[in-house]
Amino acid sequence: MPGQGDQAQSAGGWATSKKCRIVNAALNGKPDVKHRAHLEYYWAYAWNGSRRVQVVVVVQNARKTQDGRYDAGRGQKIGVITAYCKGMTKCPNWLNQ
Repeated sequence: MPGQGDQAQSAGGWATSKKCRIVNAALNGKPDVKHRAHLEYYWAYAWNGSRRVQVVVVVQNARKTQDGRYDAGRGQKIGVITAYCKGMTKCPNWLNQ
């Protein structure tokens, strides 16, 4: 995921991503949840044969977090915070292949 290294933690467990295709696909659409600068995209799906996984992408579209704990710097935005597979504790390995 952009700017997040290989792993990002979410409430749904660890989402390991070595490929950005699914994250970029979600970000090309409109957010499903928007609360100030906090955006959530739910519509991204990954397919492997007949298996389907819904990927949720969470974005902070602002320089700072709402609590002021993180600051990306002047002229910058934090961006993708995490991406996780909805309804499971870990994304399947095939998602990164």
